[in-house]
Amino acid sequence: MASLSKPSVPRFSVEVYQNANLPEGGREVNAIVTVTATGGPGEPSPSPGSFSSGGHAPDAAVVIMVDCSGSMDYPPAKMRNARDATAAAIDALRDGVAFAVVAGTHQAREVYPSGGRLAVADATTRGQAKEALRKLGPGGGTAIGTWLRLADRLLSSSDASIRHGILLTDGRNEHEEPEALRASLDACAGRFTCDARGVGTDWEVKEVTGIASALLGSADIVADPAALAADFTSMMETVMGKEVGDVSLRLWTPQGAEVLFVKQVAPTVEELTDRRVAAGPRASDYPTGSWGDESRDYHVCVRVPSAHVGQEMLAARVSLVLPTPDGASPHVLAQGLVRAVWTDDLAASTSINPQVAHYTGQAELAQAIQQGLDLRKSGDVDGATAKLGRAVQLASRSGHEDTAKLLAKVVDVVDAANGTVRLKTKVSEEAEMTLETRSTKTVRVKK
Repeated sequence: MASLSKPSVPRFSVEVYQNANLPEGGREVNAIVTVTATGGPGEPSPSPGSFSSGGHAPDAAVVIMVDCSGSMDYPPAKMRNARDATAAAIDALRDGVAFAVVAGTHQAREVYPSGGRLAVADATTRGQAKEALRKLGPGGGTAIGTWLRLADRLLSSSDASIRHGILLTDGRNEHEEPEALRASLDACAGRFTCDARGVGTDWEVKEVTGIASALLGSADIVADPAALAADFTSMMETVMGKEVGDVSLRLWTPQGAEVLFVKQVAPTVEELTDRRVAAGPRASDYPTGSWGDESRDYHVCVRVPSAHVGQEMLAARVSLVLPTPDGASPHVLAQGLVRAVWTDDLAASTSINPQVAHYTGQAELAQAIQQGLDLRKSGDVDGATAKLGRAVQLASRSGHEDTAKLLAKVVDVVDAANGTVRLKTKVSEEAEMTLETRSTKTVRVKK
């Protein structure tokens, strides 16, 4: 384990879990890299909702995007719940944080403070923002890409290191081509992170999870609009706990080695391979977004040149890096090493590291759920039964009780250990959407 620190950011550490042993001619090296950030700068932060000027205010800017399309009128309480939730999130802002509220329909409109700028949170601006929310009413269509682009313009007016969006929608993105949303996500990726929430059950899971995935945020369903305020408060408290943004996972590999994939595997499964950015000779950066006090796991797979028994090599150097404002060499926050050792000991070279095995299963679990639900929707009963049965088996094996409970609302479990299930004939939309939305959540391996 290695850790390096910089005075103004949390302390990062990197731990590498792997079986470094390969058989003669073996080329594929797998490792789980656990990254932990602890202890923020200076004195402790005040708790969210407390506004003392003496505490440490996060260097943050936040834009809340609220769906105000016509469908938010059904039921009428939904719009009121959205206004209340946004007010609760504003209350959770700490003094000094830059913020704005955007109303989203088939176009995006600044609700507060307007004029293409951000307000600075204090008792006065929080009150003004909540007053402006009262005028929000439903009407119009849904074009989420326009909401994101306005949020990006507003956030780019701030030099805060933590730039974050919170997006709420209750419907499908019907007034914009999928390509337009994709282009907006590509334009915003790396510029701010965004948590996305679907309220009710009339929205498209893949749209909401796709937004969160592209912008390195969280996605979830809030089936009952009355639960929005608690969810928004929790989301904002998490944002207020972030202390450093734009951290990248940097992989350096030696001559002849290549990175096959990089994926986050805890707390959620997130494919990072195709987000690679070149970072000098034989080095690549993969974005991880912003960090507070937390720990995440990444699965790294590297193909190395084959070698003879007794040889060993550094397969990869993993670093956490933070860009510098002046564009000079980035700060290295922590480092870990991935090794390869060639052996003729069959037992050593064939044993799978427990962490690698656990997260390989978790990634398969997420995929089995998504494929099973897609097959179920298309009417392929046998295919759906097989995939969801495998998901039940994997959830049972890894102790993923939350996912097991969600699966049990979609299938009747006959034998969890063997993955024997029957599809339920009647499944609520809420149960199906909750399972799909939360399918990428993982459980940590028991150390």
